[in-house]
Amino acid sequence: MIDPLINFLRLLRYVSEEDAEIIANHFEYKTFKEGDFLFNGHRVCTEMFFVCKGVLRIVTHKETGIDVTHFFHKENQLCTILQSFEEGSPTEPGIQACCDVEVLAISKSKLLTLYERLPYMKEIIEKINQQHLIEKVRVRNSYLGEDAENQYKLFIMQNPDIALRVPLKDIAGYLGITPQSLSRIRKNIR
Repeated sequence: MIDPLINFLRLLRYVSEEDAEIIANHFEYKTFKEGDFLFNGHRVCTEMFFVCKGVLRIVTHKETGIDVTHFFHKENQLCTILQSFEEGSPTEPGIQACCDVEVLAISKSKLLTLYERLPYMKEIIEKINQQHLIEKVRVRNSYLGEDAENQYKLFIMQNPDIALRVPLKDIAGYLGITPQSLSRIRKNIR
């Protein structure tokens, strides 16, 4: 099941079969059902996940009972709570499966060991994370100044594959509107 990760890495640089075997030995294949938490939050995030299949979300559960979705991660993306993972600091957000998912997980200690064995992996992972952060800012900025209906339209255009696979409440939480408002918006644009 390591193939999706190796294939992705090979888009970025040459990875020999020997190195692929080393990488495979550091990751663990895991599956989660829709709604399962890969990381519950309110502690230090010690794992990084490569999404092989499905969609994850970074989510914070507010005391009001509302879930705020910060971002979605889909196939061929790394997912962790980056600041917590890198600094070893507790964090509020968690990581939840929006649908059934298959991931490759690596603990921080195993990642550091992998960096020692294959130093180029550190540069690759840091570059991937940097590009992902830039993309998060770009996407969030595209919503600024837009009303809820236009935000939803943008979301659908930018993430059609995610929109078809995740519950509407998760999309509403991401856009900062109620599920009821999103239902009305969807009816109006049909």
